[in-house]
Amino acid sequence: MTRTLKTQVCIIGAGPSGLLLSQLLANAGIDTIVLDRKDRAYIEGRIRAGVLEQGTVTALEEAGVAGRLHREGLPHDGFELAFDGQRHRIDLKRLTGKSVMVYGQTEVTKDLFDKRFEEGQAFHFDVEDVTLDGLKSGVPQVRFTKDGEAVEVTCDYIAGCDGYHGVSRRAIPADVLKTYERVYPFGWLGILVDQPPVNHELIYANHARGFALASMRSATRSRYYVQCDLTDRVEDWSDARFWEEFATRLGPETAADLKTGPSFEKSIAPLRSFVAEPMRYGALFLAGDAAHIVPPTGAKGLNAAVADVRLLARAFTAHYEGNDARLEAYSAQALARVWQCERFSWQLSMLMHQFPEDGAFAKQMQRADFAYLVSSESASRSIAENYVGLPLE
Repeated sequence: MTRTLKTQVCIIGAGPSGLLLSQLLANAGIDTIVLDRKDRAYIEGRIRAGVLEQGTVTALEEAGVAGRLHREGLPHDGFELAFDGQRHRIDLKRLTGKSVMVYGQTEVTKDLFDKRFEEGQAFHFDVEDVTLDGLKSGVPQVRFTKDGEAVEVTCDYIAGCDGYHGVSRRAIPADVLKTYERVYPFGWLGILVDQPPVNHELIYANHARGFALASMRSATRSRYYVQCDLTDRVEDWSDARFWEEFATRLGPETAADLKTGPSFEKSIAPLRSFVAEPMRYGALFLAGDAAHIVPPTGAKGLNAAVADVRLLARAFTAHYEGNDARLEAYSAQALARVWQCERFSWQLSMLMHQFPEDGAFAKQMQRADFAYLVSSESASRSIAENYVGLPLE
């Protein structure tokens, strides 16, 4: 026996993209069902990015979940790039009139969950065997099993917010879907530590031994990274080894202010650039990591996903008001912005990392790029404009 449900938009994925979309649609009076293969505790516990563009903050304000963000988030008016010990500050506020906000993605997810549960959102967690059917039929369905029971959701549209490994993108026929990918020959080893950050703003450092990033989650919790080999394992990196390497890459002047301590989270993330086109197939619309992945260097992952969701929420709202122009334009409009995010993340990654295959010429090109950035306000402004986020449309 199959249980049948009906909604206007079925959202696959209860991460920040799916949660934000459901909230923005709820604000517009559009009914949704949200399903995920994991439970709330697992989703909230995932450690992710923490730099929010102004457009992302605006989206959370529109969703009605920005109260804690404004109380606890850390506004940043700039960040620093360091190359072989030389530091150059990108003054975001002066160059663009905008800032970014440091506030962990984990906290964004918690805030959205609290709001959606408060408003009675229909969730289905721990689902299995998710399939999408009828994407071109005008009567799409999402089928899954929950605790052994078969469930079918009939809807007007499906939003695939289920990440890179989700089922949504795979529902697009292979002769329609095009993918583009660049896999980087290194990873990032990241730790969380309950110590004040070494600097009040982020520092991206290119050292002869590899990249390092000094970031934070709050005034008392720091998030630090070092570039590592893809063959490395977390067990290879004791806290002592990490601190020694991190301090070396920051340089003695910066490291003099570094407060070390035991890490309470440690993980290695590979770096890749990935884009899938189109982001619409019939009644299915992709958003976030289901359609694109960026290296974390440019702080674009969550922000690019939120930009997708804002476009998609506006498109669905306009549709139910009788105008389909935004739905028709969604894929092309979203992809135009995605490729700009990919370009910026690639540019910053190429500038700030040590590539094992690079010879002396490539390293000199990196030095020349950094020297130009230091000497040219226009070059710094270009970095700043992309970092704070390009206009949505």
